[in-house]
Amino acid sequence: MQQYNSFAQLYDLFMDDVDYDAWAEYIASFLVRGSRVLECGCGTGEMTVRLKRLGFDMIGSDISVQMLALASEKARKLGLNIPFLHMDMRKLSFPKPVDAVIAPCDGVNYLTSADDAESFFSSAYASLKDNGLLIFDVSSRYKLETVLGMNTFTDIRDNAAYIWQNCYDDSNKLIEMKLEFFRKVAASASGAPLYERFSETHIQRAHSEKELRTRLSNAGFAILGVYADFGREAPSPGTQRIQFVAKKIDLNENI
Repeated sequence: MQQYNSFAQLYDLFMDDVDYDAWAEYIASFLVRGSRVLECGCGTGEMTVRLKRLGFDMIGSDISVQMLALASEKARKLGLNIPFLHMDMRKLSFPKPVDAVIAPCDGVNYLTSADDAESFFSSAYASLKDNGLLIFDVSSRYKLETVLGMNTFTDIRDNAAYIWQNCYDDSNKLIEMKLEFFRKVAASASGAPLYERFSETHIQRAHSEKELRTRLSNAGFAILGVYADFGREAPSPGTQRIQFVAKKIDLNENI
């Protein structure tokens, strides 16, 4: 299954409504400035560069080499020294433990089983110092079932457009997202625009809060908080994004 290949070139264009500044400040509110932070699923590096500028020692990782190339170039142009690593978040491997592991913007939704989620939690646990933090968010089951569900979305820009069709399977809690992209590449002899067409299929899982709590505990984490959206309130049935903050337990110290 191809994900974030050609789409990587258009990702920032279609994500321009995301308030990355506020999101980065929210994540930073849980951390100590100067901490070494490993970001999983860093994509094009929008969060990574912001957290670096906020005073964190950042490392970015992603499974998409196309995304990593864009992130690396973005950091270079901004004069920021950030290493970007090609890694599967279920199999993190880093020689020196970090202070925090983060996975913002649906990274855990791309883990399509509860076992995969626990594999990520376990590898994050192994990558953290004692008392280190794991911070991640998911699009809620309500969002994937009801808001995205069986719906179709479109977005048309001057030089690109997409058609996004969803199919939600309640039996396995998976949503299949089929995206057709159209990107302006040239003009014909008559001056009419010519477009390149390509497609990608993305699969996400509607993890429940309960199962994620269980899998975090199985991996050895103490859950410090589960919050709605970007605040400190508990999720409600209609919450669309759920934030988790968990701590690697130091067995020699009480939480």
